[in-house]
Parts: sequence; C-alpha cells; structure tokens
Amino acid sequence: MELKEELQMEGEEGVKDFDSFPVRFWGGWGLAFVPLAIATAGCILFFMFWGTFSLVNLAMAAFVGLIIGSFFAKDMGEFWKSALKGMSSEVCSILILIIIVVGMFTQMMARAGVAEGFVWLGSTTGITGSLFVVFVFIACCIIASATGTSLGTVFSGFPIFYPAGILLGADPVLLAGAILSGGIFGDNLSPISDTTIVSATTQRFKSTGESADIAGTVSHRFKYAVIAAGIAALGFLIFGGGLGAAADVAGAEILAQYSNALGLVMLIPVVVLLVTAFITRNIFISVAIGAIVGMIVGISSGALTWADVLSLNLETNVAEGFLIAGVNAKLGIVAYLLAIFGIMGVLRGAGVLDRIIYTLTNSRLTATAKGTEWVNALGIMITGAFVASANGPALIIYGPVSDELGKKKGLHPYRRANVIDCMACALPIVIPFTSLFIFVVLGVIEGLRGTYNFIPSVSPIPLAAATLYPITLFIVMAVAITTGWGRIYESKDGGKTKDPAESVVAE
Repeated sequence: MELKEELQMEGEEGVKDFDSFPVRFWGGWGLAFVPLAIATAGCILFFMFWGTFSLVNLAMAAFVGLIIGSFFAKDMGEFWKSALKGMSSEVCSILILIIIVVGMFTQMMARAGVAEGFVWLGSTTGITGSLFVVFVFIACCIIASATGTSLGTVFSGFPIFYPAGILLGADPVLLAGAILSGGIFGDNLSPISDTTIVSATTQRFKSTGESADIAGTVSHRFKYAVIAAGIAALGFLIFGGGLGAAADVAGAEILAQYSNALGLVMLIPVVVLLVTAFITRNIFISVAIGAIVGMIVGISSGALTWADVLSLNLETNVAEGFLIAGVNAKLGIVAYLLAIFGIMGVLRGAGVLDRIIYTLTNSRLTATAKGTEWVNALGIMITGAFVASANGPALIIYGPVSDELGKKKGLHPYRRANVIDCMACALPIVIPFTSLFIFVVLGVIEGLRGTYNFIPSVSPIPLAAATLYPITLFIVMAVAITTGWGRIYESKDGGKTKDPAESVVAE
C-alpha cells in the first residue's frame, strides 16, 4: 500500500501506526531522533564551547550519532539500509558534485587576490568614517558573492579592513557588523555558496521531480537581497562614523600593505560565470567555463601562476594549488552531507519525516500558502538556532520538509528555496550567544587586538545589533511572506504563475 493511501486512511488525526515503516526502535519512534540530537549536541559543543569551526568535527559527531542510534533500532540492518538510501539519494549526490566543483573555483578566486583588489580601490579613493564602513560592506558583499564563502570573507576581510578602518574613523562595532553582513550577503545570494546550492537543490518541481536550477533561484531572490542590502548600507552610512580619523596615516599604511589592483581583474570570470549560469541554467557548465576563463585571465594578467593552479612542493612532496585546495576545503562539508543525509534517511525510514509533514500539512497553520511559508520560515530559523546558526547544515536538515510542505500548496521551488535560504541567513545569524558567526567574529577581533593595541574589545550583543544585513533581510522577507510579494506557484507545465488556481495542485 502506498504511503499516501495509508495516510489518507488515518484521517485528520495524523499517522498512528508506524509498523509499516522498515525502521523501528525499541523505545518508540521518538528514538529516531537520537542521531540528529547527537549531531546537534556536537555542533553546540564544537562551535559554542570549544570554539572549533570545522565541518569535519560536525561530520564526526553526526556519524557517531548514527552509530549510537543504530543500537536502539530493532533491526540494525534496516537502520543502516535506510541511512545508506539517504546518503545515496540523487539530491545528496548532486550537492556533493556541485560543492566539490565549486570549491575549486572559490579557491582560485581567493588565491588571485580579489580582496586585495578592493582594498586598493578603497585606499585610492581616500574615504573615511561611515563612508569607509559602507565601502567595506559593499566590498565584502562582492568578495563573498565572488568566492561563495561567508566565513572565508570574515577571515580574510578582518585583518585587511578592520585595523585600518578604525584608524580611518569607522565605528568599531558597526565596521565589524559590516564585514559580517557582507559575508552573509554572499552566503545568501552567491550562486556558488553552499547555502544557495543546498536551498535550490533540496526544492524539487512537482511536475518533473527535478531540482530547482540555481540561476533561476538566484534571479528570483535578487530583489529581496538587494533591497535588504540597500537598507543595511543606509544604516551603516548613518551610524558607521566613529571618533574621527586622527590616525588616518597609519590606517592608510595598513591598507597599502594589502592593496593590489591586479585582483580586480578576477571579476571577469565571475561575470562570465554569472552570465553563463543565467543562459544555460546549469551550474556545472557555468562553473567549468568560469574556471577556465579565470585561469586564462589570472595567468595572463599575473594574478595567478601555474604553481597556483597545481604544483608539487619538493620539500614536503605534497601537491599544492587551488585545485587541490578547492577539493580539500570541501571534504568536511561532503562528509557532513553524507552523515546528515544518512540521518534523514533513518528519519524517513522510521516514518518520522512523513509524520511531521503530514501533521503540518493538516494543520491550520499551513491551510494557506502564506501560512505554509511562515511555517517554513519559522522552521528553518528554529533549525538554525539548534545548530549554532550554521545556515548550510540547517538547510540540509530542514530542506526536505520545506520541499514537501511547499509542494502541497503548489508553491514554486524558487519561492520555497528563497524563503528558507533568506530566513536561514536572517535572525539566526545574529543570536548573540549561540551564533557561530558572532563567535567567529569575536575570536578574530580578539586575535587582532594582540597585534593592534588601538582595537577595542567588542561584546556579542552590540555586534549582533550592528550586523544589519541579516536583520533587514528578515524584515524584507517578513513583508514578502505577509503581503505575498514575489510569491509564485508552479504551473502544470512546470512554469511560473502568480495565480494559485493555475498551479500544479489546482483541480
């Protein structure tokens, strides 16, 4: 009997009999959450208490959760069979392939010195105070969009922009918030960021079963991200000025140390990648062409050397270059993906995901498209809070739930992907005492204080309030969900429609 028929036979009270599902637990179906609970506990331990920000650590915790959880299963063979089914799913395979290919491109961009190019641009204009804060925000937005990494932007942006910005009259707290906000903007909008890839790939068309294409998803998301960024930039302009630029000479010297106009030429492959992505609607094709163009531009301009591409360190006998670094940088998230999809396979094999989806679908909360979007918005934010605001892992966990709920109301995969992606990059990022992003920034600032004695200490609550982009993004998306602005449905032919009566679920 099909699951759908079984659910219909149970009526509106929800699923009561889970004997038909292959994975059962000695203490009841609630024990299916043991692997996920251990993975979450590992995330909190590593990120919040030990301050280690490695996805390899999270992957280890998730795999340990699977191992421990298997001992609660009545049939360990069925438990691992369901875990393997989750790991080998098409969505998981696509995600892994995209992330590894994209990893090479992002490492190429970082090694070619895109950040240093924007430092040169800022230093030559001679801007100070709040204008410098706005410039840094915009620069970090572009850097993060080009490299697809928020934390990478934070780690590279702070040593370059932060000491100089303070000396040039920028408010220290607002400047820190601007750098983090720029990184989150890239996370939210970049077609090569992990969050964009996960949010799009986990949302599938009801008519064809295919995942949402990344180019179309980003195109639909653009208006929300840009408006939120514009409001944030205005806030940085108004409040970003510090106590003046008394030491602007020293600040200019720091900027000059990390200034290199050559890095700006690497915006060419970024433009090529974006244009190709929107033309072909295929991330593999666009990244491949962007990478080839990037190598040609980088090597011909001198921003890259052949050794930067691939070389052998004769002293250590270790292969180096951005191709190797790109794969190495993504192995942690690949391992984490496998573990989390294994956990999701167990939850589905135990019927837990179906129970959650069925209960929410038959709830008055999801009686309308707006209600469904608010459930998904709150669901992804709660999930994000439980995994220390790690937006990528949160989207991996909650994405399948959003997919199923959105399909029930005929919501287009673009819209579903954008609701969960934007909300994952919104308020969870600025939870002062649980956000890994807040802790990373505070750690980086403390490290810089050991080198520059003029850098003041920053507290988590003011930093959270100064990280304007996630806050303005939440406001923009709250308006979009409540008013229906930008809401689109999947038509019967797989296209887009604003009329729910023409959607794929309409009778």
